[in-house]
Amino acid sequence: MDRRDFLKSATVAAGAAASKQMFAPAVAAGQENGEHGGSMTDGMIYRTLGRTGERVSAIGMGGYHLGKSNVEEAEAIRLVHQGIDRGITFFDNCWDYNGGVSELRMGKALGDGHRAKIFLMTKIDGRTKLEAARQIDESLSRLQTDHVDLMQFHEVIRLDDPDRIFAEGGAMEAMLEAKKAGKVRFIGFTGHKDPLVHLRMLDIARDHEFHFDAVQMPLNVMDAHFRSFEKNVLPVLNREGIAPLGMKAFGDFDILDSKTVEPIECLHYCLNLPISVQITGIDNQAVMDQALEAVRTFKPMSAGQVASLLERTKTAAATGKYEPFKISPRNDGTAANPKWLG
Repeated sequence: MDRRDFLKSATVAAGAAASKQMFAPAVAAGQENGEHGGSMTDGMIYRTLGRTGERVSAIGMGGYHLGKSNVEEAEAIRLVHQGIDRGITFFDNCWDYNGGVSELRMGKALGDGHRAKIFLMTKIDGRTKLEAARQIDESLSRLQTDHVDLMQFHEVIRLDDPDRIFAEGGAMEAMLEAKKAGKVRFIGFTGHKDPLVHLRMLDIARDHEFHFDAVQMPLNVMDAHFRSFEKNVLPVLNREGIAPLGMKAFGDFDILDSKTVEPIECLHYCLNLPISVQITGIDNQAVMDQALEAVRTFKPMSAGQVASLLERTKTAAATGKYEPFKISPRNDGTAANPKWLG
């Protein structure tokens, strides 16, 4: 069996396998909240996750912030529980976040029946089959679960990342085997550097007759002006039925430092995009309340409102200064730790 036939047959087999646990949040039919708004239930918006058919909260809780050294473990666990109680069902994490502390804390928080209430996503860095398989199993162990709903290839930020992932003996082989074994339900990838890398990853996937379920990327009020994922990648994902996952609504607070936009405006802009989820870091009660208030008060923006907001941020966004993850190595964890790639 050649490489392409292996990927194709493994994908089909994995798709035919029954999931160990189907995620089914208790979401009643709600009033539609605009073209991309989704359905509103008890103050939370729920949207469809691409072709998967899953319904998830439009705001996702980022895992990185839960493992920060200035956040006590008990507080991180409390925030996860409160998020679930207040309607958040999409939870993000990654194998390398805070040396594994983020996954360990989330694993503790998901005991006592909480795991069954959420859609759990994590990411791996491995580019070889061996390293990817090791990281998948380590993530599952930390998260105290036998499977995750979505596993993503993390930091696809180099033009050769797609080649390494899809190569013979590459990470995709480990991911497909994990899916066939019931450890992973859906497969995606993330990146924050340049839309050209995302587009190349999608091209290489097509060459191998593989269809990603989700793709994560920076989406914010400044992205539209500089190396824009919104303009270059988002239309492709919507056309192909791949669930778009947004991140960096505040750009690690750099966007807020520009003094051109308020936090609620940042979140409203992202929620107005045709995406499934906007993932945001939550490490204290005020940030939690802010994120949920943004959802509660969201109304589809008019073309004039969008244009006004983009005009206000245009000058500040022009050089990428307030999106340093695109132009500097500050957020490139795998570049600083090449051993994670394998």
